[in-house]
Amino acid sequence: MLGAAALDGGVGTVVLAAGLGVTVGLILALRKRHGAGSPLPRGGKRRMTQIVVVTVALIIAVGIGLGYLQQGELAVPVACGLVGLALFPVSSLLDERSVMAAGGVLLVLGAAGVLLALDSAGNFYPQGVVGLVAGGVLWLVAAFRGGLITEAQGRVRG
Repeated sequence: MLGAAALDGGVGTVVLAAGLGVTVGLILALRKRHGAGSPLPRGGKRRMTQIVVVTVALIIAVGIGLGYLQQGELAVPVACGLVGLALFPVSSLLDERSVMAAGGVLLVLGAAGVLLALDSAGNFYPQGVVGLVAGGVLWLVAAFRGGLITEAQGRVRG
């Protein structure tokens, strides 16, 4: 969703609306298929809340700090990397390797975004490309983990 902010007004709005639509559709498909999902292990809800709160606080603090240092174009790539780092403990909590793989991809994407931000003028690459690709990676992992990709492959083959 962050990637849509780097696009022109009309195109950015359409991309944002499409992204929200895909997200809601994915959530509904997963809820229909799995209900509320498997419960987290003992203490898992508290741990997940801690991971989310710390990650959001770090993203806000780093965003403010980078803006203060006149390096605001680095905020989205750094946020992408922070989310990637947060996915590692989430992966162990959920016992799911695909979440760890997504974390690694987001770390690499964040690092590439920082390099793009430092080497380019404008926000399209560091915000647009990084934000849109990060959203796509997270959608793919959710669809994979929920079995939607396997189901779609079965429909294509069968």
